[in-house]
Amino acid sequence: MPKSMTGFGRGECIRYDRRIKVEIKAVNHRHSDVTIKLPRFLSHLEDRVRQRLAQAIVRGKVDVWVNFESFAQKDAVVNVDKSLADAYVAALTELSHRYNWGPLEANPALELLAKNPDIMTLDKFAATSETDQAEIWETLSDALESALAGFDGMRRAEGAAMAQDVEANLEAAQKIVDHIAARAPQALEAQAAKTRERIEEMVQKLAQRPDEGRLITEMAILADKGCISEEIARLQSHFSQLSVMLTLDEAIGRKLDFWVQELNREANTIGSKSGDVGMTALVVELKSYIEKMREQAQNIE
Repeated sequence: MPKSMTGFGRGECIRYDRRIKVEIKAVNHRHSDVTIKLPRFLSHLEDRVRQRLAQAIVRGKVDVWVNFESFAQKDAVVNVDKSLADAYVAALTELSHRYNWGPLEANPALELLAKNPDIMTLDKFAATSETDQAEIWETLSDALESALAGFDGMRRAEGAAMAQDVEANLEAAQKIVDHIAARAPQALEAQAAKTRERIEEMVQKLAQRPDEGRLITEMAILADKGCISEEIARLQSHFSQLSVMLTLDEAIGRKLDFWVQELNREANTIGSKSGDVGMTALVVELKSYIEKMREQAQNIE
């Protein structure tokens, strides 16, 4: 069944003292436009995330958020700039001697150094080993799969409803085309009669006797121009294509949009060929159903 381009999914995985949450949101878009927001230290995993999304999503404006929390001590590393600390201690010792403050007390000195942001820095999530990276990707991948499952389920549910709506409009359009096909001979005959009357009126005004052979030829040409049997045949063929397409488990949005445009093209041709009021009304009704299908095609992946 077709899928909607609109959807939302959330996934979470807790493993190896780490929690990763993934959220996916998508709205309509003509092409595939994916934005992934990862913590900076996980930016090297963006390509792997993007490749997995490309397997599941064909088109749409997609936003993905990844949130990372760690409870593992090894993911937080305190870095100490010992050279800078030595320089501070030397400077403090010199000041103590200069002003006769006596020797530096250990605790106050350590507290003073600890408050300096340039000496002690905290590097969170500094996991660099291959094992750490494999653990993080395993956790992220499971969270991503969970989010995609919910995302895909929502899109399938909406896509099924959209497919039903397209199918209902398709059936209604088919009935209109059946009415057009049934009315076509009568409309063509009426059009030919009107054309003959106009030609005869013109001949009478010119006070000339009409050439019956030429008149019949012109009538045949006009009748051929007003024939809509080819357009009806193409419409029925397009309807069959669409019916099959709605049963496919793949991205059909672009194909659906193309065939709907073809339906509209044939409907316009029928409208331009026929001068029958009843036929024109049927064409207007047909185009209204085609427009409803076109609107849904914009929402289907």
